[in-house]
Amino acid sequence: KVQLVESGGGSVQAGGSLRLSCTVSGYPFDDADMGWYRLIPGNECELVSYMSSEGYTNYADSVKGRFTASRDNAKNTVYLQMNNLKPEDTAVYYCSADQGYSASCHRDLGYWGQGTQVTVSS
Repeated sequence: KVQLVESGGGSVQAGGSLRLSCTVSGYPFDDADMGWYRLIPGNECELVSYMSSEGYTNYADSVKGRFTASRDNAKNTVYLQMNNLKPEDTAVYYCSADQGYSASCHRDLGYWGQGTQVTVSS
């Protein structure tokens, strides 16, 4: 059974940092393109970062320079380091495996975690 388990969410003040983790089991992680997405209340689900299996990464313009994705293939884990957080980053953050690159979420494609809540207060 394929499982993606996110962790690391929480509540922080604006300007703070969080690191999200997503650990994958039951799936060939080394060959997987891994994405981070978020669902902001009242908005569409949107891409945050997309990392190919080779490590090439794209970021949404809204997070460039503040968020950094990385992966540890030995631990089957992808990370999202989020710095200088803003209230508009408040969302449920999801990781996905092999959804395919898209600016929006396609929950019927690939595999998805359950999400982790990030709340940023001003």
